[in-house]
Amino acid sequence: MKNIILIVMAVVVGLAIVAFAITRDGELVTPSGQGTVQLNAGTFEAFPLPDYAAQFVSDEYKSYFVEVEPGIKVHVLEVGTGYPLFLQHGNPTSGFLYRKVADALPTDEVRVIMPTLVGLGFSSKVPASMHTLDNHMRWINNVLEALKLSEVVYAGQDWGGPAGMGALALSPGLLQGAVILNTGFNAPTEPMDLSPAHARVKTPVVGELLIEVFVSIFDQLHNMQGDPDSIPPEVAALYGRPVIESGNDKAPLAMMRMVTDGPDHPSAMQMRSIEKYVSTLDIPAEIIWGMNDPILARGLSAMKTNFPNAPVTQTEGGHFLQEEVADEIAAALLRVLAQIKEKA
Repeated sequence: MKNIILIVMAVVVGLAIVAFAITRDGELVTPSGQGTVQLNAGTFEAFPLPDYAAQFVSDEYKSYFVEVEPGIKVHVLEVGTGYPLFLQHGNPTSGFLYRKVADALPTDEVRVIMPTLVGLGFSSKVPASMHTLDNHMRWINNVLEALKLSEVVYAGQDWGGPAGMGALALSPGLLQGAVILNTGFNAPTEPMDLSPAHARVKTPVVGELLIEVFVSIFDQLHNMQGDPDSIPPEVAALYGRPVIESGNDKAPLAMMRMVTDGPDHPSAMQMRSIEKYVSTLDIPAEIIWGMNDPILARGLSAMKTNFPNAPVTQTEGGHFLQEEVADEIAAALLRVLAQIKEKA
């Protein structure tokens, strides 16, 4: 009996140690660049892309950091010159998600700016507790301010919706037009879960085991698509390697937990602010929606309510529809920009 008690105690202690280890908050990881990039807004720290990432973009791309707070750097990809397009990705990808969209745009007419949210891609990694909607809105707004932009056309998907639109709300007058992808701008008025996966990962330890231990979220990205082949292993690695190899891979789970599950969720106040801001917009806009998105396809009706006059293009794309219907997104951006220029 004594031996059994000792074994049980050892198991309990072991499980406690494991639980403590996987639920750790994580540490700040600040990346370093090399050289500088000169823009009209000033001089920024260049970041030479590793070979596995550089192969996905042309030599015309600029890759640099904007330090939005001490030690917190946002990695920015941009290409082209002309009217600025601000394209914001979501969880757990990076600015590279818009590379196919950029390829389909006339880069002699538009400047395509693709920031990567803190915690993902080559941006700084931060403790899980720092992943709040308020912080992400401020960090992205600081990027827009640092680039000294006076007008933009915006596109956002997943968390790139609230984070990007929330950032724009902090600089009224900057947003001139929008292309809305699979995302949401409305705060919940009653308890709800965005998906069964979001419900499961809310629980401490369980979420860490599901997202960080048993399965890599990056290995599952293809299952979110209309065409699973649209995210082959090398593309999943493009998004996953910078996060996993940083030593702080807390962002994907932390961002899933940022999703509101009711009116009292920590993100709800910011979502209400974003919803209010969206209701004031009178801009050219279009909606491009992936109807095979297992998480957000059903959110189209709410988005139509937010932008009742916006033309809607329903596609066979999944959650990361930029990988599947880039041409449609690029065409919508150009149509919105044409409307802006007509009104000028």
